Amino acid sequence: MIVRSNLSWFRLLFVWRGAALPRILPQLSIVLAVSLLSAVLRPWWMQHFPNSSLSIPCFALLGVSLAIFLGFRNTVSYERFWEARKLWGSLLITCRSLTRQALTLNLEPPLAGAFVNGCCAFAYALKAQLRHDVEVPALARLLPVEVYARIGPARFKPAMILLWLGELARQMRQGGISDIEWQAIDRNLGTLSEILGGCERISTTPIPFTYRVLFNRTVTLYCILLPAGLVSSIDWLTPPIAVFIAYTYLALERISEELEEPFGVEGNDLPLSMICHTIESSLREMQGQPFAEPAPPLQGVYMD
Repeated sequence: MIVRSNLSWFRLLFVWRGAALPRILPQLSIVLAVSLLSAVLRPWWMQHFPNSSLSIPCFALLGVSLAIFLGFRNTVSYERFWEARKLWGSLLITCRSLTRQALTLNLEPPLAGAFVNGCCAFAYALKAQLRHDVEVPALARLLPVEVYARIGPARFKPAMILLWLGELARQMRQGGISDIEWQAIDRNLGTLSEILGGCERISTTPIPFTYRVLFNRTVTLYCILLPAGLVSSIDWLTPPIAVFIAYTYLALERISEELEEPFGVEGNDLPLSMICHTIESSLREMQGQPFAEPAPPLQGVYMD
């Protein structure tokens, strides 16, 4: 995730890392080439085909419709990103609540410690599942050997860890906690299950592919044909104006594609590794135990 200090409006004009511009340079280069070609051929075209030139009003109407389509796409993509961030924020809150409950119920230290480790392991396993990572090194140090042997080969590791946490909660109930306290723990475990299901829903249900095809074709054709409509009115000003207009549409489409998958490793995706580190650091502090693991670097981090 890109993390920057506050920049002035002037410096923001020249930001490169984390911007959409590097990813759409090939498309902008094509628009520039078409614009230059249109400006060069304009006199010849107007001489031989004076009644067949395109006009700006036609592209103005198309531009309004295209802006509405892209606004819809961007809204849907950002909703997915924001829901994913809220789910991981709820994960941090729920893990802290479970840790507080485990540490204040006068349980045996090994049982309470195993429960806290399970909360940390759930976060790391969820991150690995969402990013399709096969190996999860953190589980080997957080889970007992026999539990790791059972959960390690599993396909859905977070669900298996939830099952183990449920078994620990049953042991807590047998250890003397009241029904009300056990129900509170079970309710928080249910919240972890809801978070898991919500993240899986976002990860496995992308925006319908037909929308992406429609937007990509429409934006690409509009930006390539735009110079033909501008050149009859602004002549050699067509290249910079056409490239700038194409930049706004192409960049918005590229941003929507990036936000659509919030669990990836691109610069503007969620920093899941950092959130997992924050969860474990917070829980270790509540336990009164040191946590010396260094914080992972943010993907694409850039600090001025």
